[in-house]
Amino acid sequence: MSEQNEETAVPEADTQAQAQPARGAAAAPSRRTVLGWGGAGLALGAAAAGTAAAALGGGSDHVPAALTGAAVPFHGPNQAGIATPVQDRLHFAAFDVKTKDRAELVQLLKDWTRAAERMTAGLPVGEGAVGGLPEAPPDDTGEALGLKPSRLTLTIGFGPSLFAKDRFGLEGRRPEALVDLELFPGDNLDPARSGGDLCVQACADDPQVAVHAIRQLARIGFGKAAMRWSQLGFGKTSSTTPEEQTPRNMMGFKDGTRNIAGTDTAALDEHVWVAGKDVAGPSAWMAGGSYLVARRIRMNIETWDRTPLQEQEDIFGRDKAEGAPVGKSKERDEPFLKAMKPEAHVRLAHPDSNNGATILRRGYSFTDGTDGLGRLDAGLFFLAYQRDVRKAFIPIQRQLAKSDVLNEYIQHVGSAVFAVPPGVRDKDDWWGRALFA
Repeated sequence: MSEQNEETAVPEADTQAQAQPARGAAAAPSRRTVLGWGGAGLALGAAAAGTAAAALGGGSDHVPAALTGAAVPFHGPNQAGIATPVQDRLHFAAFDVKTKDRAELVQLLKDWTRAAERMTAGLPVGEGAVGGLPEAPPDDTGEALGLKPSRLTLTIGFGPSLFAKDRFGLEGRRPEALVDLELFPGDNLDPARSGGDLCVQACADDPQVAVHAIRQLARIGFGKAAMRWSQLGFGKTSSTTPEEQTPRNMMGFKDGTRNIAGTDTAALDEHVWVAGKDVAGPSAWMAGGSYLVARRIRMNIETWDRTPLQEQEDIFGRDKAEGAPVGKSKERDEPFLKAMKPEAHVRLAHPDSNNGATILRRGYSFTDGTDGLGRLDAGLFFLAYQRDVRKAFIPIQRQLAKSDVLNEYIQHVGSAVFAVPPGVRDKDDWWGRALFA
């Protein structure tokens, strides 16, 4: 939950593609598209509802991207879902590879790539869900029939365990920056919610589209890869488009104010994308990729809700209404760190307090029922992309774990790190091709 590290994302040039009719959907925003944001019992709040109403009410010719149902191009030098404008919903899944056959793993990645190409374009997997042989199960499960692409992006990553010795012959190709994360002070990590050989991040504006995508990949991987853990997310907590309203987290504070802007290609090159000079020889396959840290952060909601407003604002270093830094009037005013308490979250997470360390955030809120004691199991599913984990997330988290007063109200309960390869260039390319070359 970092301050700069409180805002970052870059829309790729090709994300401005026009909406494509897909899965039989009409071109105009459907009632289900708007109302579907409240699916799974999770409301996006009055701000989102107001946006939808304005878009459909005829008061403006501008239709927000979330309502267009547009398709985000799958092919490109970098994977979509990193610098792409953040969608409203998330389904994140980590997988354990069960096969011991390298050729089977390669074929799985090829099959997943072809399926991802179709789903992100709004098309069914394979021959589809209907119209095939009655005696055979369909290639697609069908729950996304009639739905638009909803800006679906699918982003894959490779965990450190995939490079273990005596598995797939990849031990010599593990990048130096793909380090095993240390146990930080205060961590209470659940092994069942941590790690994984592979990960897939599915982001979309329709929760059913995101869930459908992960379901299809798990189905295709049956016998070769099994889901280790997954997380549903809603209400994006970081904006990659500075012109949009900054989202609020489950504590009611704006989160992601100082994130990297999706249009800031210089910042992306400096802080997010792996450069050719960063990797050499066996690790050259990572050029154009990035590194992802995923952390499930449980919030002690009930304790926070009984905390006085002034204390809440002191903890963050921002006011709750506007999101302005201490002593300033507007959210995007440059913070004066010395005006904040030494243990304030914003002050400790700011790049100026971390030798310039900067990450791109794509976090989501979550709520997963109760913990059995009547307390809400809710918080932040933190997703951070960076050029080098050793120079970005790790020093920032060391600082926060040591001194951040916010630690009294949160606990990191899940953790994973992944090497995210560069994008799929064309129809002949596939996820991880350079790694296995």
